[in-house]
Amino acid sequence: MIELYDMIRELRRQLIAAAADGDGQAVRFELGPIEVEATVAVTREAGAGAKVRVWVVDLDSNGRYAQAQTQRIKLTLIPKAVPAGGGPPQPAMIAGAEVDGER
Repeated sequence: MIELYDMIRELRRQLIAAAADGDGQAVRFELGPIEVEATVAVTREAGAGAKVRVWVVDLDSNGRYAQAQTQRIKLTLIPKAVPAGGGPPQPAMIAGAEVDGER
C-alpha cells in the first residue's frame, strides 16, 4: 500500500524520464490530460497533530482495511513544463526539439 502522494510523485518521475529519453528524437508527443483511477483508503492518526492520509489500495486487499473508509477516485492531471529560463508553464512534451508543423 502506498500513499496517493507517492503514486503521483512516481508518475511525475516516470514522465520526466520519458521526456529525457525522447530528447533529440524526430517525433515528439504533447502530453495531454492524464486520468488516474484508484481505490483509496482514508485513515486518520490518533493524538495531537493527527494526520489524515490517503492510501492507494490493491483491490485484493480491501478486506484488510475494514476500519478505513475506502473510496474509488478519479483524478485528471494536466502536466505542464516550466521553462528553464522562467515564464509561464507550457504544455509538456515527451521528446526532443520541435518539429516543423508540430502543434
